[in-house]
Amino acid sequence: MVSVLDLDVLYYPCPKGSPTFRPKVLEMGGKRQFPYMVDPNTGVAMYESDDIINYLAKTYGDGSVPIMLKLGLLTTITAGLALSGRSGKGSSYTPAKLPSQPIEIWAYEGSPFCKIARETLVELELPHLLHSCARGSPKRQDFFKKYGLFQVCIVAIYASAGNLSPHNLCLI
Repeated sequence: MVSVLDLDVLYYPCPKGSPTFRPKVLEMGGKRQFPYMVDPNTGVAMYESDDIINYLAKTYGDGSVPIMLKLGLLTTITAGLALSGRSGKGSSYTPAKLPSQPIEIWAYEGSPFCKIARETLVELELPHLLHSCARGSPKRQDFFKKYGLFQVCIVAIYASAGNLSPHNLCLI
């Protein structure tokens, strides 16, 4: 739904066994259940994928949810089947040093290349700001104008003090 609505989202990954953000979800929401969303624009916080999808559609879209995302249990099952070929990638914690600020990634949900990059960020429990840029997104042209290139998936790792240049980009 994030790509459908062309949203930028700050993710705090919570893979199994991770020490940093999983406890925060329990502290903030009272349950150790995922996904958990907090909308800083409205203060709304919630669990449950279907509820989150509907909330995003109503708050940031025209209220309609694409058919492939409103099939309830069938959506959950098909998403699980799609992940089965990845052997649990992105679900278990691998220790890593947290960056001083979130990593930025320009990607979109439908890309298998972006999926692999996001799985790695999740496994390492690395906070990341996803700039959603599916086909047709104006953000693609904005990025191209600013940096002179566009290819997804692009991961930006800041070398110092928030400075970003094409030399800091990792093309995946």
